[in-house]
Amino acid sequence: MRTVIFDLDGTLADTSRDLIDAANACFEDVGLGLPLDPVQDATTAFLGGRAMLRLAFQRLGVAGPEAEIEAQFPVFLAHYAQNLDRHTRMYPGAVEAVEQLRGAGYRVGICTNKPEALAEDLLARLGVRDLFGSLVGADTLPVRKPDPAPYRAAVERAGGAVPRSILIGDSATDRNTARAAGVPCVLVTFGPAAAEMPALDPEALMADYAELFDLAGRLIPQAVP
Repeated sequence: MRTVIFDLDGTLADTSRDLIDAANACFEDVGLGLPLDPVQDATTAFLGGRAMLRLAFQRLGVAGPEAEIEAQFPVFLAHYAQNLDRHTRMYPGAVEAVEQLRGAGYRVGICTNKPEALAEDLLARLGVRDLFGSLVGADTLPVRKPDPAPYRAAVERAGGAVPRSILIGDSATDRNTARAAGVPCVLVTFGPAAAEMPALDPEALMADYAELFDLAGRLIPQAVP
């Protein structure tokens, strides 16, 4: 079965505002205000909780904040778990594109660096969990992207085979994951880091989910040689 695996944050869904709000809440709790901007810092949001906390501490003048980041990370996760879907929405056309792939016999799954339980909860709240045959998160395996093992697991759990699969993502992490797994990569250009995507040299760029079906048909081999 041909298989399409998606990253989640910044690829299937715009989660940036809820992630930024959760990180800001860590600092608001201790009277340090709201150091992160939900628009200007959207790209950092898609790099994960620690990246947001690191940027916030830097803006507050805290040098070498790794210990502070680790202390605040569980607090960030707790805030985020309470407000996963306040602002988060699937990108336009994403649901329709996944449904079109499924209707044509493709297997579809998700490989994300979001903790698995949070990803499961978010997809359920958005009403789309049943569209995906697999979900592999940051803590599903002992390793995470860009190690290729989570990607391979996502493909296999969806019922597919790695040589007949592609990864849809939005970052250097996704590009490196696909390269390590030996599969084509499609990077989206509708997110905040769109200008950075061409330099990552993916097999294809995608500006709109309406393009995905044709891209999948072109990039995934019909049969393993």
